[in-house]
Amino acid sequence: MLTVRRAEPRDIPRLLELLLQVNMVHHEGRPDLFRGPTTKYSEAELAALLDDDRKPVFVCSDETDRVLGHCFCQLLGFPQGHRLMEPVQTLYVDDICVDESARGRGVGRALYEFILGFAREQGCYNVQLTVWSCNPGAQRFYEAMGMDVQKLGMETIL
Repeated sequence: MLTVRRAEPRDIPRLLELLLQVNMVHHEGRPDLFRGPTTKYSEAELAALLDDDRKPVFVCSDETDRVLGHCFCQLLGFPQGHRLMEPVQTLYVDDICVDESARGRGVGRALYEFILGFAREQGCYNVQLTVWSCNPGAQRFYEAMGMDVQKLGMETIL
């Protein structure tokens, strides 16, 4: 049985392990941009982040409470009266990871369905994320969850 909940300080060691896995996927796909092996956040930064209600972190754990995946989110939006944009709130998925050993067990789906419900509760207009082209498995997963391409980021390497 899988359970999704808000991350707690006791989850920090496991979050760091999963963040390392995310980093290595990106490092292996784009070593010109991503350093490895490292993590996006330090232990102290994670501790502070877990207290930020505008940047909620969720984990999915099994029946033994072992964290199998995480989802780092940010509530974003434009204020009423913005010159260009409508005043909508977005739940931005900054980082999502399913442990390599737990893939195919519904962890990603459980996390994604949970954040959809969370976004609705928060009055969000949409859920957004960025997926790197060097991670086609993640892109297929997001498409299977019903996500559509909103915009494409393009580059020329000089």
